[in-house]
Amino acid sequence: MAKRALITGVTGQDGSYLAELLLEEGYEVFGMVRRSSTVNFERIAHIQDRITLVAGDLIDEVSMINILRDHRPTEVYNLAAQSFVQTSWSQPMLTGETTALGVTRVLDAIRTVDPDIRFYQASSSEMFGKVLEVPQREETPFYPRSPYGVAKVYGHWITVNYRESYGLHASSGILFNHESPRRGLEFVTRKVTNGVARIKAGLDSSLALGNLDAQRDWGYAADYVRAMWLMLQQDAPDDYVVATGHTHSVKELVQLAFSAADLDWERYVTIDERFLRPAEVDLLVGDPAKAEKTLGWRRDVDFATLVQMMVEADVAQVRAELD
Repeated sequence: MAKRALITGVTGQDGSYLAELLLEEGYEVFGMVRRSSTVNFERIAHIQDRITLVAGDLIDEVSMINILRDHRPTEVYNLAAQSFVQTSWSQPMLTGETTALGVTRVLDAIRTVDPDIRFYQASSSEMFGKVLEVPQREETPFYPRSPYGVAKVYGHWITVNYRESYGLHASSGILFNHESPRRGLEFVTRKVTNGVARIKAGLDSSLALGNLDAQRDWGYAADYVRAMWLMLQQDAPDDYVVATGHTHSVKELVQLAFSAADLDWERYVTIDERFLRPAEVDLLVGDPAKAEKTLGWRRDVDFATLVQMMVEADVAQVRAELD
């Protein structure tokens, strides 16, 4: 009997890569989408005929219970959230409802319908915020610096609480920044690579950014969803940092991206204070030793290759739009 997996947030970057992986592993895949929203299916268009889309909402626990009862998944991957850090300051209540309390609703639905369902929670390196230790490990204390980070801390600890209180196979992946050509344009990596493509095509003459000194541990999203899947294949649930162990500044990202298109970044990049965070997170770098040892996980794509991949994809996309 084939395994059955439910992915919330299936239309997002991670959801699309995870759906591909699960299909390759022989799963029957269900993707949850909000019925009332304008959903962009672009990221899953190539596999949409192989997955079953179901209506549900993290704000509505009844819809979660109905999905679990109707489709009986063996694994649930909770990737849905208000996931843009900058937006969490302008929409802190919505961020809390979806990114924090939404996790509780999914866990409680699992407890109610079938406690044997294995659950994955998408935790975030933003939980570390004002870092108290470098690099960050599973035991590093959290100090979130945004409503998004605070909401993710709640989602993380409620997952631990349900695991310990009800014996659920519930694991959290504390994923550091992971990017791809499918990343949304609101994220700095894609903003940069898309900006480079538009400048290369003569559509724009400048690119406005915020803090060039901020540093992140950036990896490739397709590598990271493999870690999610591996967590739910373990005999016992646990929490894992998933990262590259290497840090890069936004400035380095910019330099690599413009260089990939044979452009001089200093001619085009400007600093705009509108893109500075009220409380900045300056240095995030994870220690993936536990995931590497216990899960046997390794990343395949390094940072320079990732940036090159993203620039090439955006250049091709802009050219196609102009043709």
